[in-house]
Amino acid sequence: MTIRNFEATRPVLNTGCYVDPQAVVIGDVILGEDSSVWPFSAIRGDVNTIQIGQRTNIQDNSTLHATHDSDYHPGGITTTIGNDVTVGHQVILHACTIGDRCLIGMGSIIMDQAVVAEDVIVGAGSLITQHSTLESGYLYIGRPARKLRALSDDEKAYIKYSAQNYVRLKDRYLTTND
Repeated sequence: MTIRNFEATRPVLNTGCYVDPQAVVIGDVILGEDSSVWPFSAIRGDVNTIQIGQRTNIQDNSTLHATHDSDYHPGGITTTIGNDVTVGHQVILHACTIGDRCLIGMGSIIMDQAVVAEDVIVGAGSLITQHSTLESGYLYIGRPARKLRALSDDEKAYIKYSAQNYVRLKDRYLTTND
């Protein structure tokens, strides 16, 4: 795995984390217990903190970054992802907040200062624009994304299942000898 310091800051990987050897995690990044980062993903905590909760998976080719301290954004803007979140393939998360139990569909982009509440599905290919707030319990889809409908109980259960499935999968990777 490629875990790199940036200046004096090294990423923190809590118990049971898996970072694929072809992913990169740099600088001020905290990965919660049982989280996973899959091939070709880049998590770059060089200008601000990126915090990823427990049992959260960052799938292949995803990019996570934050915003630096400036006159425009005093203190900068961190990226925070909750627990039991599935971040699909080729997702971009930039200086945003994702609540617990969310599924971010493949190819989606979530921009600066967007807030995704808990129990949300962002449909594949969606764009969440700057300063957007997504209300808990709904499916959002489109470019720019709009609230489509309330999530069913089965969809809410699937979000949790997806996170648990990736915990099981990363455990298999951790026990596999190359």
